[in-house]
Amino acid sequence: MKQTTFPQVALAAAAALTLGMPLTTSAVEPASLRNLAAKSPAPPWPAGDERGMANVLGEATTQRCGWHMTQRGARTYEASFERSNTMPKSPFAPPSLSKPKSTAGVPFSAHAFNSEAFEAGAEPQQQGTQIDALGHFASIKGPWDPKNPFSADDAAYYGGFKQQDVKPTPDSPLLKLGIEKIPPLVTTAVLLDARAHVGKGKAMGDGQLVTAADIDAMLKAQGLAQRGLLPGDMVWIYTGWSENWKDPADPNSPYYAMAPGLSVDAAKMLAGKRIVAIGLDAPFIDPVPNGMLQGKAPPAPGTDPGLPFSIHHYMLSVFGIHHLENLNLAAMAADKVWTSCAMVLPSRDKGAAGAVVRPVAIGVPNQR
Repeated sequence: MKQTTFPQVALAAAAALTLGMPLTTSAVEPASLRNLAAKSPAPPWPAGDERGMANVLGEATTQRCGWHMTQRGARTYEASFERSNTMPKSPFAPPSLSKPKSTAGVPFSAHAFNSEAFEAGAEPQQQGTQIDALGHFASIKGPWDPKNPFSADDAAYYGGFKQQDVKPTPDSPLLKLGIEKIPPLVTTAVLLDARAHVGKGKAMGDGQLVTAADIDAMLKAQGLAQRGLLPGDMVWIYTGWSENWKDPADPNSPYYAMAPGLSVDAAKMLAGKRIVAIGLDAPFIDPVPNGMLQGKAPPAPGTDPGLPFSIHHYMLSVFGIHHLENLNLAAMAADKVWTSCAMVLPSRDKGAAGAVVRPVAIGVPNQR
């Protein structure tokens, strides 16, 4: 085999720069860093655990992150959408409109200051780019008939916690599994381009699934088959559904009415890889066919009976894996930033079921 010498590599790089061609770089961390993942903690976790798969975070994930941040040419990417009163709104929470207040002064000083207020009943933690706490979702023993009053008395949460442990009264905050229990999520993110590989170059459709087989195929197509998914990774999936996110929002926008999402076998596969969070550029993580939210269409194929939001159920209530919803991934996908160091820092609102987040990723574009 003919060896490539350093001068030849340097000449090729210089030629690429001269012609304006983007240089490519490996998406895969050195073997020494990947091998550290074998020492990562694994479930089952101790009784009373409230961190879920975030227990995997540690030296291995920190060192992988550090490698990405120190690569020459690394860039910072915003993975959230700007928030405004006119952005698309979730139908599951009040619109959370903010009201600018008049510029005010400080008595006996030369200061002036500005601030905002939220409308009564606002739920900003469940709008826009946000993260779900493990206590956001639970399951009851059987489907609820809305002809009868809803009872959460037998609700079961992640880690075997019961309703009495988590939310003993209607006006109680989450006493267990609240957003403040999430540690800083600073770890490697693997971006999978489902728009390219599942949607065949077009945005995925409503109810369309990203399956375990699709994940394997995308890892291979993006040069990540050897690396795979490592314990402690976040997995971000670009479906293209975010092309429907417009601000100001179109009243007839399909964005929050339906969406593509993960299949149940993909959720179980990702749990087996010990990822700490799953994020999509879509509102639900679950696949939602057109008409499902209105009771006019069944859930996507493979959804567990009685659990139309099966991905919420498995990821949050069973596996302890956090959800990142409404991610903004188009720029990273366009630049082929398949691996990066990502940072997601939820606010520490004690007892809250969700939080507004501003995920950022630092990685090198044009990865192969």
